[in-house]
Amino acid sequence: MTSVINVNLPGQSYEIAISSSLDQLGQQMASLKLGKKVLLVSNPTIFKHFGERAIASLKSAGFEVASCTLPPGERYKTLNSIQKLYDIALENRLERSATMVALGGGVIGDMTGFAAATWLRGINVVQVPTSLLAMVDSAIGGKTGVNHPHGKNLIGAFHQPRLVLIDADVLKTLPMREFRAGMAEVIKYGVIWDAELFAQLEASKRLDQLRYVKPELITSILTRSCQAKADVVSKDEKEGGLRAILNYGHTIGHAVESLTGYRLVNHGEAVAIGMVAAGQIAVELGMWQNLDTERQNALIQKAGLPTQLPTGVDIEAIIETLQLDKKVKAGKVRFVLPTEIGVVTVTDEVPSDIIRQVLRGM
Repeated sequence: MTSVINVNLPGQSYEIAISSSLDQLGQQMASLKLGKKVLLVSNPTIFKHFGERAIASLKSAGFEVASCTLPPGERYKTLNSIQKLYDIALENRLERSATMVALGGGVIGDMTGFAAATWLRGINVVQVPTSLLAMVDSAIGGKTGVNHPHGKNLIGAFHQPRLVLIDADVLKTLPMREFRAGMAEVIKYGVIWDAELFAQLEASKRLDQLRYVKPELITSILTRSCQAKADVVSKDEKEGGLRAILNYGHTIGHAVESLTGYRLVNHGEAVAIGMVAAGQIAVELGMWQNLDTERQNALIQKAGLPTQLPTGVDIEAIIETLQLDKKVKAGKVRFVLPTEIGVVTVTDEVPSDIIRQVLRGM
């Protein structure tokens, strides 16, 4: 049974179709009255699993389909990969009515969205996320971009999709590590927005593998997380205020990713580390109860995610990298810090000594 969540934005609202079948992609896109040309973007592994099904669905709905695969991994989220997409778009004469379809995880979604935002000054993009992380977070909200050698997602644009189609069945092929990475973003929603989701996660015996998570909890995870993201984005599309709370755990997390060359930890693992750090910073500042940070960290561990800094990461390098974060304002690093389960605040009044103290304890 498909459930639909609306992202309500002036002039560009769209639907998140949860529990849709990948075989319905063409039919759902046809209802949006898009142009006939489609460029399907994926990586080789995802394309092997789902590419032909997606193309068959699109062709049966009357679309002309070209495809492109890009290497998997955050380290390939670069302008070089975007150039390859531009070349294929030119080769296939993609016009302004055309659509790029992102079939993959967060890296494919971010790159495809950015290419669509900038090709001919903006064409349609449809997100078909295949990882839990992309389903609950990165495919929704229109943030697109690539990495700069000195920082994550420093190059990008806001470009909302025309549709987000989520087929939960594709999670069955997701590697365990990638499933755990997605759980980091789910736990994030529990901390920043949805105390009931947090409680549901606490009640589950295991969160580290899909096979141990009951189907009804997966449904709840998808619907509640997507609803939280849709609610926040509908209120603040371009991160003028409220949307900043979605960066909980990401400030230090992005620094850890960057300093380890996007090879040692994946995005979800870095966010988990960042949430542990942010929770402890909130405790040190007297904003959050120690019991609540223990509850958060217990959930992170239940999901099989790290709570310690990777060995060898230099704390002073983290402090320095924080200054390159996109969210720095007037030279001050902004942190999202919890005040209770389900409620956070944004502050730039975090002394560097507190950050150092917390990181040394990790």
